[in-house]
Amino acid sequence: MRIYLYILAGLSSALIGWNIGQFFLTDIGLFKEFPEVTLFPCIAISLACGMVMNEIFISNPTRPKLSFRIAKTPVLIAVGLGTLAGLISGGISQILFLPQISFPTPIVRIISWLLIGASVGLAEGLTWRWHSMEAGDPKRFWQRFKVSVLGASTASLFAAAIFELIRTTLGAMPAEFKGVEDPLGFSILGLLLGLTFSITNSPSYLGALRAGTGFEYTGENYEDIDPNLQPVNKSSPCIDKSILKFVNNGDAYEIEEGLSIQLPGTGTVRIGSAVKKANIYIPGLPLHVADLELKNRDAILKPNRVAFNCIEVNGERLTSGDDIRRLKHNYVLTFYSEKKDGIKEQKIYRFVYYNRFLDPQA
Repeated sequence: MRIYLYILAGLSSALIGWNIGQFFLTDIGLFKEFPEVTLFPCIAISLACGMVMNEIFISNPTRPKLSFRIAKTPVLIAVGLGTLAGLISGGISQILFLPQISFPTPIVRIISWLLIGASVGLAEGLTWRWHSMEAGDPKRFWQRFKVSVLGASTASLFAAAIFELIRTTLGAMPAEFKGVEDPLGFSILGLLLGLTFSITNSPSYLGALRAGTGFEYTGENYEDIDPNLQPVNKSSPCIDKSILKFVNNGDAYEIEEGLSIQLPGTGTVRIGSAVKKANIYIPGLPLHVADLELKNRDAILKPNRVAFNCIEVNGERLTSGDDIRRLKHNYVLTFYSEKKDGIKEQKIYRFVYYNRFLDPQA
């Protein structure tokens, strides 16, 4: 469904921009002598705004009012970048199309479309900061920014190449077919941009564990005194900050209800009560309860063979140490503390596993 929405947004945005440009050219007569200066900004603005709005609404499908509030600044940025890139590409095209300048038409068109695609990528990459908490990570932000610009530029080059091929083919066909060249070409541009962004803007598949029951705040927060101070007796659940961090509070180390632990893309996370060996330390549990093995967008729960009976997955108690589970989105993991009186468990701790980055604004 996501890929279809992106392709539809790209196609419709390109055609809307082309139609707006035709309105200015034919109905109003704006810069009729310089059609590219009018047409290219309209298409660039429409594509940039369409792609940005599409990403915002896909990220918040059940919150249209919130999406409109979030979209104000991103859309203004998209309009500015689209206008600038459209005027530059239109101006370059108009100059190079002059009869006094002998310059190959296909190369001029490729350069112009490349500038339009790059502006759409710039708009999408820059505005991501305004509607995603995930963009708060500078490394992740620049990674996606580069991918957006590079992907959009590459898509534009492919669209220009396909358009020139079609244009050459249509050149040998009846004249009535030549009237669909421009809308067809920009439709291809919008389609490939939508297809590209459906891939580059896919959710980050960094897993997360959201703390629930058992992690209620019960005492003083050490980091309020000194962020570098660690509890000596390890009386509170906490994380190993060398490989883990919280999604929206990177300086914290104590696990509290509602906080989400960002899991690494690959590697092993050990859960238990061993002070120096557990990456997710929970007092009262066996020293080593289970491992989370993370690789290739998958998270596999591997219970300790002597502590498997302390684990539930979606309310189902594990029955053996061989009961390895591949976790899926929204799976509930429950860990029971060791029995104290031989009759009942003292406490339970629950996490909700997410198979993509948990973004509080999404």
